[in-house]
Amino acid sequence: MTTATAAKPQAQQPGKGSRRLSLPVLLLIIAGVLILTSIVRLITGADGIDSTGQMSTALRLAVPIGLAGLGGLWAERSGVVNIGLEGMMILGTWFGAWAGYQWGPWAGVAFGIIGGALGAVLHAIATVTFNVNHIVSGVAINILALGTTRYLSKFTFEHAPQGSAKQSPPIESLGTFSIPGLSSALDTLNQKHWFLVSDIAGLIGGLVTDLSPLTVIAVALVPLTWWVLWRTSFGLRLRSCGENPVAAESLGVNVYKYKYIAVIISGAFAGLGGAFLSLVASNVYLDGQTAGRGYIGLAAMIFGNWRPGGTALGAALFGYTDSLNLRGGTTNVHALILLLAILLVFGAGYLVRKKKYVPALITVVVSALMFLWYVSTSEVPKQLVTATPYIVTLLVLSLSAQHLRMPKADGLPYRKGQGK
Repeated sequence: MTTATAAKPQAQQPGKGSRRLSLPVLLLIIAGVLILTSIVRLITGADGIDSTGQMSTALRLAVPIGLAGLGGLWAERSGVVNIGLEGMMILGTWFGAWAGYQWGPWAGVAFGIIGGALGAVLHAIATVTFNVNHIVSGVAINILALGTTRYLSKFTFEHAPQGSAKQSPPIESLGTFSIPGLSSALDTLNQKHWFLVSDIAGLIGGLVTDLSPLTVIAVALVPLTWWVLWRTSFGLRLRSCGENPVAAESLGVNVYKYKYIAVIISGAFAGLGGAFLSLVASNVYLDGQTAGRGYIGLAAMIFGNWRPGGTALGAALFGYTDSLNLRGGTTNVHALILLLAILLVFGAGYLVRKKKYVPALITVVVSALMFLWYVSTSEVPKQLVTATPYIVTLLVLSLSAQHLRMPKADGLPYRKGQGK
């Protein structure tokens, strides 16, 4: 086989048609969105859409979603679909709060990780050892985690001071910090409401203000995940299990072992996200605290095309939309309708350039409807703001689905020696 022949199949691999954005192009897109956001802010007077407080809240809300997404990334890169992320996050919230109440917040972090990992072990035994359908196993984990934590809460928190069957007593905080000098300077710039300068200051200021140590750890896990999975031999073997486990086995890779490791790490990440909710986001455990963030984390991972950087961007998007609800963002969401309408115009232009005229026409019509909605109203209903994170999840998945490439063997059953 010649070199040209050997290279030909690689050029035709599924997903190659959807080229990844290079860093310069991505930075240009971010810069363009920032400029448009600044224009919309000046037109609408909605200065809160990118204030330091808004961005700081968005980062705090993005962390558990991002950790769940990274957990899903680890599992699915090894070929195991992990719908059970929600249940593993639930276990992380409960174990984190229980241990945090007993021995302090850092013990809560450790036990939150352990709680999520325990749920992952069950998922791995079911899917890897016994070849149970991955979706069925994940749903079972979610149901089991919800029932288990509710049952345990009745014995641990119900008779504790300031606790109840659905809520733990207050837990000692991990504390927060801001970068001295830089945080206050950026906040001052943001409050000037200057074109673009204040928007950039608000974005960066949110990343350096009121940070929890756990937030720093979570952000650091993004590049660490990328380095381990794409720059080490361990990561190469793990990803080979998700692409072609039969070929990996023929090269001496213990596929079962790598799938188990990946799923347990996946659960640990989800458990850490759950611990963040009960130890940092609220300082108490609450029944139903995850509110579907495990599923949204899975959506962020899919939006990110099964890559750490894309997953982080997806988590940031969902965290921002969630922050609009927390900070009373009816006016901000109304301003974002105008921003979305403008972005759709650019999207239509891109589709015309690609000679996709029917989708371009549909995009123009939707953009016109968004403009009409904006000019005919002064604010949006509170119920819409509450539902915004879930609406964005559905929209993002539906619009990006055709440009994604999942690992080839993701969710497929595997038995040792099946290639012989």
